[in-house]
Amino acid sequence: MDEGRKRVLAIVAGILVARHLKTTDDLFDSRSSPRTESLVAAAVQWADRIMRKIDGVFGK
Repeated sequence: MDEGRKRVLAIVAGILVARHLKTTDDLFDSRSSPRTESLVAAAVQWADRIMRKIDGVFGK
């Protein structure tokens, strides 16, 4: 996977995760929690699915 694609996946995943964080404390808390880890993992999976769908429509 090239660096540009990794950046796009990170941005999409970040947007998906940010929608579920309730407060700014959630956003800037450096401690890991099972909820946060689960949200990040799910967001990365969805971002990857979105990118594959875009590739399928517009070609890679």
